Amino acid sequence: MTSEAGTLRRLAVPVFLPSAVFGIGQGAAIPVVALQARDLGASVGGAGLVVAMLGLGMVLGDLPAGRIVARIGERSAVLLGSAVGAVGTALCLLSWTPVVLGIGVGMYGVASAVWALARQAYIIEAVPVALRARALSTMAGLNRLGTLIGPFLGAGVVYLLGPRGGFLVELVAVVVAGALMAGMPAVGSDRGGARAAQTMRSVLVTHRRVLRTLGVNALIMGASRASRTAVLPLWADHIGLDPTTTSLLFGVGAAVDVALSYPAGRWMDLRGRRVVAVGSLVAFAAAHVALPLTGSVLTLGAVAVLMGVANGLSNGLIMTLGADAAPEDGRAEFLGAFRLCHDAGSLAGPLVLAAVAAVATLGAGSLALAAISALGAAGMARWVPRRPRPDSDERRVRRLGSDERAVRRNPGRS
Repeated sequence: MTSEAGTLRRLAVPVFLPSAVFGIGQGAAIPVVALQARDLGASVGGAGLVVAMLGLGMVLGDLPAGRIVARIGERSAVLLGSAVGAVGTALCLLSWTPVVLGIGVGMYGVASAVWALARQAYIIEAVPVALRARALSTMAGLNRLGTLIGPFLGAGVVYLLGPRGGFLVELVAVVVAGALMAGMPAVGSDRGGARAAQTMRSVLVTHRRVLRTLGVNALIMGASRASRTAVLPLWADHIGLDPTTTSLLFGVGAAVDVALSYPAGRWMDLRGRRVVAVGSLVAFAAAHVALPLTGSVLTLGAVAVLMGVANGLSNGLIMTLGADAAPEDGRAEFLGAFRLCHDAGSLAGPLVLAAVAAVATLGAGSLALAAISALGAAGMARWVPRRPRPDSDERRVRRLGSDERAVRRNPGRS
């Protein structure tokens, strides 16, 4: 336990804290993107397109992010991502047309992809396999905590400056997070031991079986996770709840989500990845089945909590599965491809919901997502190993401090 705490504590300032700061900025800005687009003259549809640029930027940035990290290392990659994110956020802050705003939002999405992959690659290098899921889940959970806090911290600035105030908070957060990440102690490729960069085509071809199986299930997980942010408020509106009540229900679910982050990582490390992956998607399926049966604040609140449990269990899961499956050669490129699977699902989930709801009903859309989640649970049960494979890099992991010898003498103590 002492070794575990010491290892994770050493990541607090260079990795975990920037993740929370980044989440605060994102949480402050996301609610005002559509409002700013409307203020600039965009139609409702146009505002929706501007909002979608964030996800599109992440999808477009995933594969290049893998190449960038492989070529210049984790620390240089986060600094590059910080620069791109700062420029994108500044464009949002100073935007004079919806097009400029959309470009800024897209650049921020690309930067988010670079940041996320660089931090993931850094943790893989800096933390032994026995603590991997805990470290990645902690990072993901703190980011979500920041996203939860961000709207409240940004509310005062938005009150004074209008929608642009949210982007001002985000710009400050980008700069602060970048400065904190610049202090990451060098490990792996940043210490001059970089592996030869692989071509993206060779990585995709060599590992096509993993991407066709585990990658497809990561896509389903992304769809299940993203769709909840659309289906829950839409159903609340459908049964006549006011926006304030809807926000409170969503907040309760988000609190459960954040609270489960570290326990989920610990369960993955101690009990294996499969049980958490399957449990998360089963919970998503159950929540989507139950949603059309709700008709009151109490019953919808129960579903919101169940969705929070499902999402909390999945905190750090996709990053952990990608890290476990990643090869030693071409690791960063593989991680970029694996993240692309998940992020593509995040884009597809709300689209599936909208398509089914358009031709049938919102309840039918929720049931369709339940079926997809159940299919993903079966896939996770089939393709996720009970335990991660032994990591050859464990012999050369650069531990951040004097606890290296303790962990290697007692690999089971965590």
